[in-house]
Amino acid sequence: MQSVMISNRFILVIVAFSVSFGLSLVPSWDFNKAFLTSVITAATIYAAAVFVDKRRRNYEMFVLGSLRRRIKDMEGLKARVVREINQIEEHHNLLYAESQHLQNQVTESRSQRDSLHRELRTFAGQKKQLESEINNLQTEIDNLQENQTELNNAFSILTAEKRRLESNCNVSRAEITQLQSQISELQQEKQEVESNLTLLGRLKPQLEEKLYELRIAIQELEVETTQKNQLLVATKTERENIQAILNYSQTQIAEQKAELQQLQGQISLLQEERDSLQNQVWELLQQVETFNSEPFTENSPEEDDDDIELFPFSEIIETSAVIKTSDAETSENIPEEWTNFLENLREHELQVLKAIVEQDNPNGAIKKIAEANITMPNLLIDSINERANDTIGELIINTDSENPKFYQEHITHIRKMIATYEDLMARHASSN
Repeated sequence: MQSVMISNRFILVIVAFSVSFGLSLVPSWDFNKAFLTSVITAATIYAAAVFVDKRRRNYEMFVLGSLRRRIKDMEGLKARVVREINQIEEHHNLLYAESQHLQNQVTESRSQRDSLHRELRTFAGQKKQLESEINNLQTEIDNLQENQTELNNAFSILTAEKRRLESNCNVSRAEITQLQSQISELQQEKQEVESNLTLLGRLKPQLEEKLYELRIAIQELEVETTQKNQLLVATKTERENIQAILNYSQTQIAEQKAELQQLQGQISLLQEERDSLQNQVWELLQQVETFNSEPFTENSPEEDDDDIELFPFSEIIETSAVIKTSDAETSENIPEEWTNFLENLREHELQVLKAIVEQDNPNGAIKKIAEANITMPNLLIDSINERANDTIGELIINTDSENPKFYQEHITHIRKMIATYEDLMARHASSN
């Protein structure tokens, strides 16, 4: 019995250790913290199991001890009764011998016969009393036997309960193994998605280089066309040469446009792949949330950035040119680290900053922005704080309060940064 209890404790500690290690490892991927948490959980579970077993064993020992004491008392009483019965039988034998002796002496003394009759009557009363005491002792023995049967029934109930607990433990162990297999399958799917993301990430710099080369070629072609138009106005004698040059430039422009269309097609294909991967990641997040009553994983800000916006080509195409051409203007208004912070932020993150600045309760707006970008509000705020910590060296959003707020020393720089971004976007829209 003791070995079975120890093995059950050991199995319970192993299960608690593995489950706590898995649940603690997934949110932060900190093996030391997860190991420490799992060790604490296993020690707590083991102490609780030891305490419960010890308390149940103490109760059983208390019941058994009380019953044993009662049985010993009854056995002692029975032994005393047997001794008294033996003494009575011996006394009865003595009395019988004396009665025989008295019967021999009846003829000698009638007076002695009367006295002997009186003594026999007294002995008969004592015998009746002893018989009544024997009957009482027999009833007590019967009661002891009934108590013994009740104890046997209680032991059978305890054994049945033990078997039921063991069956429940086996069922929970099977459920835990099934959950572990499902978690391993999800981790394999996650690794496949990450490998696909790395492959797409390798294509990103090549496409950016091609886009940059195409922009330079377009700028050069625009400069050449302006020069050729000036030469066309200045002199008509060189019209034919200029016309040939223009035709040549137009063919180049057509070729560049064709290449641009091909690149745009490739970009659209990559965006479709990005959307499909985002949908897959969203489905994986939903599947993980279904396994737990609380959220199964809370990724770090860097991982959330990679999952939410994998390849922001549209923002690269629309905003990178505007930000690069206006670095000098922004550097005059805000410090250099805030300029770098503005360049590293995405459009929806700037919308979150604007909502926190303009609204007293920005939770609704932040939730809408998070849903539009397939993420969660706390992950967006953590991402912004992570970027601020990387560029500025400090956190800018206070998440301890109910509504997210900026730290007081950063509000002026944030307002200037948002105004600069809106000015740049307005200039970009007017230039288009």
